[in-house]
Amino acid sequence: MSSRRDAREKTSEESITIVSRYAKMTDETDWAALHALTDEQITEAVRNDPDAVPFDIDWSDGVWATPKKKKAISIRIDEDVLDFFKSDGVGYQGRMNAVLRSYMLQVKPKGAD
Repeated sequence: MSSRRDAREKTSEESITIVSRYAKMTDETDWAALHALTDEQITEAVRNDPDAVPFDIDWSDGVWATPKKKKAISIRIDEDVLDFFKSDGVGYQGRMNAVLRSYMLQVKPKGAD
């Protein structure tokens, strides 16, 4: 049986990249050329970019949504149920929470909060 600690010990030092928020970020962008572009040149570049999809969104009816606070618990789940949710990949805990919330909303009396 392997643990995360075992995995860390086997990691090659060459594959580790240490990043600090205080370190200067480097990239291959020609910032001088980018800053020299006119608005017309930028508009033309976007118009010719096949990946640039124009969209027009009306945010006037937007609602600020803050995720509900989650509480960490320990729970025993049948192995096949857990395997089922995990089989869809990352986010299985959120999917399990959604199923439980759906059940709760169906059985909770109307108007009870």
